[in-house]
Amino acid sequence: VMRFQLSLITLSLMAATGAATPTSVLAADFGVHKANISTVKTRDYQCKRCTVTTGYQGELSVGVAYTDADDIHAANALNSEDGTSGVLNGDIRYQDDAGYQAKLYAKDMGLANSSARIEAGQSGSFEVAADYRQLTHYQAGHAQSQLWYSDGTLTPDVATQIQELSLQRKKVGVEALLQTRLGSQDYAAFARYHSERKQGHQSRSLVMPAPVNFGLPVDSQTDTLQSGIQVKGQDWLSELSYQLSQYDNDINRLSLPYLDDVYQSAPDNQAHQVAFKGQYRLEQTVVSAHLSQGRMIQDEQLVQMAGNPVQNWDGQIDTLDGQLRLTSLLSNKLRVGASVNYSERDNQSSVWDFAQLTTDGISGAFRQNVPLDTEKRDYKVNMAYRINSDYRVQAGLERKEVERSHGDREQTQDTRLWGKATINCCYNAKLKLKASVADRGGSTYQAVSATSTLTNPLLRKYDLADRKRHAFEAQFIHNPAPWLNVNLKARYAKDDYDQSELGLIDATDYGYDLNLGMTFSKQMSGYVFAGQQWIDSRQLGSQSFSSADWSTDIEDEFIHLGAGVNYAGLMQDKLSLGADYLFANSGSDTFVSYDITTEQGDYYSYSHSVDVYANYQFSQQMAMKLAYQYERYYDTDYAQVDVNAISGLTTLGDLNHNYNAHQVMLSFSYQLR
Repeated sequence: VMRFQLSLITLSLMAATGAATPTSVLAADFGVHKANISTVKTRDYQCKRCTVTTGYQGELSVGVAYTDADDIHAANALNSEDGTSGVLNGDIRYQDDAGYQAKLYAKDMGLANSSARIEAGQSGSFEVAADYRQLTHYQAGHAQSQLWYSDGTLTPDVATQIQELSLQRKKVGVEALLQTRLGSQDYAAFARYHSERKQGHQSRSLVMPAPVNFGLPVDSQTDTLQSGIQVKGQDWLSELSYQLSQYDNDINRLSLPYLDDVYQSAPDNQAHQVAFKGQYRLEQTVVSAHLSQGRMIQDEQLVQMAGNPVQNWDGQIDTLDGQLRLTSLLSNKLRVGASVNYSERDNQSSVWDFAQLTTDGISGAFRQNVPLDTEKRDYKVNMAYRINSDYRVQAGLERKEVERSHGDREQTQDTRLWGKATINCCYNAKLKLKASVADRGGSTYQAVSATSTLTNPLLRKYDLADRKRHAFEAQFIHNPAPWLNVNLKARYAKDDYDQSELGLIDATDYGYDLNLGMTFSKQMSGYVFAGQQWIDSRQLGSQSFSSADWSTDIEDEFIHLGAGVNYAGLMQDKLSLGADYLFANSGSDTFVSYDITTEQGDYYSYSHSVDVYANYQFSQQMAMKLAYQYERYYDTDYAQVDVNAISGLTTLGDLNHNYNAHQVMLSFSYQLR
């Protein structure tokens, strides 16, 4: 009986990872309670911990943060701009005897990145929810723009304008779920609506007549609506859903005072999709399927110019996606799985005749624009075999086939073979090994006819070129002592583009990660981690539009180090102290060899971050926390230059960063019991 129960648990996990998605409301119930226990004498069993806690539970925290930073980029790490901010955190739950439940969750409300969610309902009957999320990313606060935006017009200004480059996303949503049971089947209907507003400025460029960088205003909204129904039986689950996505951009065409329509932002568009999902369990086999059909539409006015016969672009792409997945337990030691994925993008956009332009005028010939279609097929098979309690092996074969119309390469095939092994060694140690080999080939490579006269026929795009890849990964987990845990992972991958004469020739990616967890005593614990990664690549090029006559070697290096400690035994166990330190460094060096080897400008950045905190527990319910965070950040990118440092080019200025930032936060928390 126990062996059968374990199989059902595994099947439940297989179902959850195989066909369940974030949109699923009812999960296929293949749990242990579905097992046949008619012969088991359960009347003598008693659960001593199966009590339902009613009333309020959770924690609510309010605080205030003061940030001292002269560079707005520091807000990416400190989550707050310069000045004072209020902070609210909470995780509160409520339940009564009738089964009604409510949850309130809030994280960092009042700061640059925050989220909140409220739920209410009755288990097995209904649920309603509302959520909010804000995401902010800061690039620079001192961009020097010589173009100023107002009502669709970019006005040149002799005086440099200081501009902030940042993007903020605010997303709000509501959800509703109704559930009921009729006979032996469960029914559910759900609806979700989310609206996201994105605002700010980002770096862009135009030619007027020389290249000029400017801060492009961003003001767009994306609305999504999803609704559907689900039906679940004892061994099966099905779902039919519809999704609508609408994108509206309030920043349309940009003009100069003396020239209209010099820049076109992303056009408005919408997408529709109808999807069906199903899952069925037969004994120890789970089969799941997914089929969806959609349509993407874009029909905005085009910027008019000489030789363009189109007023509105009747853009339409029809999509078709399908998946069939099977997982089966052939024995208590052997599990096999297989899946097939299909994806099709059929471009039904309008086709028009356009006059062909050359560098010295109009050639007189006409040519039609070409709709680009894609078709993808993925095939996967895998197996897992448990030799005994100490040894487990896995293996799989994957193949991806892609067909593109009117591309540099119409067909590519990627084949990958991988294997894993898990070994439970003696002395509380575990070793995990993973290796894979992959090969990509395809049809004859040739440049698209529209650009064939401009592209060297020996050049290969790295995402389409023939490639061989070898990868290996090893992980060692060990508890050499009761107070120490060691986790070491190393990885290596090699890409070889052996059929490319120009373009990316080879790339190597290798590194390691080390984590140490320590429990020195009941009151004191700590951790240490370190990791490094190296990426080396080589490219060949041709200055003479023939065979290779120059090369480039790029060396990228990344490192991160950290340590922390916590002590909770001061002042009769009421005061706990802690500290965390993080160091991150990245660098990139480029060497170009033509007649001689020349080192190009490099990219380099590092940051030091220190977080120190003290938490005092006044009682079982009330506590106060004082925290201090410091960041030292520096980067240098040779591509960042002053506004007019290069003749004929106007930039946004040197946007590199070099700052020290501080933050102090005081918060008070109350525990609900």
